[in-house]
Amino acid sequence: MFETFRSSSKLINTLTGHTNAVFSIDYSIFDDCQLICSGSDDRTVRVWDVDNNKQIQSFNGHSNFVNFVKFSSYHYHSRRQNVICSSSDDNTIRFWDFKHNKQLQILNGHKSGIYGIEFSPFNSGRYLCFGSYKTICLLDVETSKSLHVFNGHEKAVWCIDISPLQSNDGDNNKMNNIGVIGGNGYTICSGSADKTIQIWDIETKKQFSVFKGHEDCVISVKYGSNDVRLWDIRSGEQIQ
Repeated sequence: MFETFRSSSKLINTLTGHTNAVFSIDYSIFDDCQLICSGSDDRTVRVWDVDNNKQIQSFNGHSNFVNFVKFSSYHYHSRRQNVICSSSDDNTIRFWDFKHNKQLQILNGHKSGIYGIEFSPFNSGRYLCFGSYKTICLLDVETSKSLHVFNGHEKAVWCIDISPLQSNDGDNNKMNNIGVIGGNGYTICSGSADKTIQIWDIETKKQFSVFKGHEDCVISVKYGSNDVRLWDIRSGEQIQ
């Protein structure tokens, strides 16, 4: 399957502008425009117009590596703003309005660098989960208040994902009380420099599982869609 994909794929665009390693990218569509945001070792956050193959914004506020970037679903759905969230080794999380070319907010006070970030797939992305040294934090973006801190990792938490499981009949933007999120089945998956993957219940803050087996840092985790599919590896077609 991978060989079929690789042989049929071709390079479409190359976006240049960063002066050092690119650590993170995210993709979204705003007003029918395909956009990519990127965070880099060069301490910048950049926005790219995919259709026109050009950079449209660059932000220089971070004083250290930009570890992770995400388009903010909360600002778009709740405030009709075009916003990027970025995390950095300068111990801050920042929000950037790339339509009006300005920094909206800085969340500081953290004792170490901030790594993986993820917006909730419920409540229109109102909750932001992020990893730091040994901890995972859950933040209410609307109030900027910390809701929960999860402790259990022994080193930096590089990556985060929030499960898509819910009882909202497929409507991920339906409002939930933060107190019943765990009851709806929401969990957090985290990967760390301690070589483990850990699963957490959002409401109770309890650890479900610890997966061990990696021989080095876990740098990416992702929940699946819960679909099981059968593929013909010769034709590359989905059978069932």
